[in-house]
Amino acid sequence: MSEIPAKATESEDPSDGARAEAAGDAAADVTSGTAGGTGLSAFDGTDGTPHGDAMWQSSPPGSIYDYIKVASFSIGPDGLVDQWSLRAEQLFGIPAERAVGMDPIEAFIDPDLREQGQRKMAEILDGREWTGVVPFRQPGAAAGESGREGLAEVYVMPTRTEEGEKAAVCIVVDVRTLRSIETDLAASQSIFGQSPFGFLLIDPDLRVRRVNEQFANTFGGTPDDHRGRGVHDYLQRPEAERVAATLRRVLETGNSITDMHVTGFVPGSEDRRHWSINLYRVHSGSGRPIGVAWLGTDITSRRAAAREAAAARRNLALLNEAGARIGNSLDLETTARELLDVVVPGFCDLATVDLYQGLLAGDETPPGLADGSAELRRVAFASAVSDAPFVGGGAPVAVGAVHHYPFNSPCADALRTARPQLVPAEEGGLVQSTLAVPMVAHDTVVGLAQFARTKGSEPFGDRDRDLAVELAARAAVCIDNARLYRREHERALILQRSLLPPGDPVASGLDIACRYLPGNSSADRPSEVGGDWFDVIELPGHRTALVVGDVMGRGLRAAVAMGELRSAVRTLALLDLEPAEVLSALDEIARGLGAPGGVQQATRAARRPREADLSEVYLATCVYAVYDSVTRRCTFANAGHLPPVLVEPGEDALMLDVPPGMPLGVGGEPFEEVEVELPEGALLALYTDGLVESRDHPLDEGLQAFVGALTDPSAPLEDVCDQVLNTLDTHHGEDDIALLMARVQGLPADSVGDWTLPREPRSVGRAREYARGQLVSWDLEPLVDTTELLVSELVTNALRYGEGEIRLRLLLDRTLVCEVWDSGLVQPRRRRARDTDEGGRGLQLVGLLSAAWGSRRTPRGKTVWFELPLPDGETGLADPAEALLSLF
Repeated sequence: MSEIPAKATESEDPSDGARAEAAGDAAADVTSGTAGGTGLSAFDGTDGTPHGDAMWQSSPPGSIYDYIKVASFSIGPDGLVDQWSLRAEQLFGIPAERAVGMDPIEAFIDPDLREQGQRKMAEILDGREWTGVVPFRQPGAAAGESGREGLAEVYVMPTRTEEGEKAAVCIVVDVRTLRSIETDLAASQSIFGQSPFGFLLIDPDLRVRRVNEQFANTFGGTPDDHRGRGVHDYLQRPEAERVAATLRRVLETGNSITDMHVTGFVPGSEDRRHWSINLYRVHSGSGRPIGVAWLGTDITSRRAAAREAAAARRNLALLNEAGARIGNSLDLETTARELLDVVVPGFCDLATVDLYQGLLAGDETPPGLADGSAELRRVAFASAVSDAPFVGGGAPVAVGAVHHYPFNSPCADALRTARPQLVPAEEGGLVQSTLAVPMVAHDTVVGLAQFARTKGSEPFGDRDRDLAVELAARAAVCIDNARLYRREHERALILQRSLLPPGDPVASGLDIACRYLPGNSSADRPSEVGGDWFDVIELPGHRTALVVGDVMGRGLRAAVAMGELRSAVRTLALLDLEPAEVLSALDEIARGLGAPGGVQQATRAARRPREADLSEVYLATCVYAVYDSVTRRCTFANAGHLPPVLVEPGEDALMLDVPPGMPLGVGGEPFEEVEVELPEGALLALYTDGLVESRDHPLDEGLQAFVGALTDPSAPLEDVCDQVLNTLDTHHGEDDIALLMARVQGLPADSVGDWTLPREPRSVGRAREYARGQLVSWDLEPLVDTTELLVSELVTNALRYGEGEIRLRLLLDRTLVCEVWDSGLVQPRRRRARDTDEGGRGLQLVGLLSAAWGSRRTPRGKTVWFELPLPDGETGLADPAEALLSLF
């Protein structure tokens, strides 16, 4: 027996007594009032196999007895144990063969309490029930070992044997196990009842066994009202079938389900609710599945917040995409299509863009703009739905068509008020929701964008309206910029073309063809007006100035600078300066273009380079050539431009070695001249870098391609130009192209009369004789008198004011040119003679009788010239007598 004192006390805890009573009732039911036989063994068998009739198995495995582990034994009339259950073996650790025949008082009760125990046993055997909590110690398995301490709740019930003798049945429960179960039940009840989440216990038949208050508060009624219900009582059929299938899968596999989203409705509300459900299988104490636990929480607000956040992220991404994709082109139609590429299908299913026709045509304030009734042109349409109609109501409007909205329509109201309007859906149509959003840029409505969603999509909300306004505003600014650019581009193009020579220029001794191509939009950047130009300027003495230049930069600024430089070149050329002098003067002018104070201010700014505004610096390249048709010599001066190309008859094309010099506007470096003799039939080509240079092809490659394209210089010049442009088509497109080609056709020797006169008075008469004889040989008798008079005046002035020998030269081409050369440096100056003066009227007479006259410096002096139209020309000859009389 135990060496530790044990005390048997009667239970004073009603709950303990109730538990013992319940256990006793169960035992009584099982034993059916007998202390032996099969009833007791059927009650506490642990192998799950019932003895006798199956009706004795009143509770399936996994019942409460699996947790409580109720043990039982019986006491015979002699007060000794005569039956010992398997549960008693497990509880006390004493096998049945040892326990049967033991005195329970002597075996389990402390020696100090045995006397009292014997009295209690006597009372029990006398037919009195007893309940108490008894501390006990299991006997040790070997000598010297102490057993395990325990506390048992014992319920002793009197009974009789078959012979009628008094006996007793004892029901024993481990009190510590009961306390543990009580604690677990209290904790479970607290968690189950106080949980803020909906808690259900669903049996294997998918019926609700228990719900908590939170679930009942959500779906109405008391927790008991929900017992026996199925998922179809709470969810609509498709969702209920999905949840039921999931519950079966959890029961079969034991795999838990976490955060499964379920959608349904609560009683008395038509609002769709969303729940997050966690499912896991519940097992009995023996490990048998007894159902599924359902833990659910309402996530409707969370889902709404998540949708709000997702919509905000989507809208932000849409705005970022719009910022990146809209406005990459300065083309109106392209910009409108870029807007629709962004919104379809990410924002809507259908979309159109209409722009005011008047604004597209260049009108600043087209009629009807204020009231929304002005004509619009549909510039873009996009659809994510096949065979979808054009939105806008009424008859469909094709892309490119001009139309207008009725005054009382929502679209006209949106244009009139500059506020978005919701367009009602047509009955039976595909579209369910349409937003008409005015496109406002700089407080000006430039058009209307319509966004439509088809049936099945979510209708437009307030956030969608705000996003549509923002997208339309961004596109409107880009479209307005494109419109302004198009207007300025057209003006600049008109300005630029007005400054180029009209048609093919005509020059003495040269066959000329030219091409000008503005940069096209096939390149990555939009087409812009450039600063390329060319010019052909006729100079005295049947000479011709050929000019090709390129102002760096693009746009209206470059075109204006080009026009100013071109005008300056023509002015300087008419002064008959040498090519290097022309470029030097042009360099000063270019430096003065970017300074408000002109050249002097530009010079002062150049001394302070850190303070100079580089954005106002005008740089240009230019090649200036002067061709003399009599000598067939050409003088070149270059300011940073690409070298001219010369093709001599029977020879390969080559680039002339002309010193490049510094670009115009840089200043500080003199320009050099190179004189080249051009054989008859030679081809000379001047060009800008747009012909030979691009981002995809190096300059050297373009130059070689250009030189290689001049394979047949004897062909007509127009064909040569076309051949060059077609061959080099892949080498240009990003910049303007200016191409000037001239084939040499020198003045024939029989069209030139050249004489040298000594410095003596007789040379005046001799000069008249030479001129008369030459004109007669050219069959120009009508010009003899005028020519003799004017030659006499020029030779006389050369004798009186000049130096050295005198040279007389007559040139016949499209006009008759007479030149008188001498070594003097003093230029003739025309003045008005007084009535009393005897001289001073010679140059006045030259100006009256000639079509043009002037003087120029030469390397060895000066040349004075005059020009007369041929008799068959359109300009009539002046009468010498009338001219003389007009001087007085």
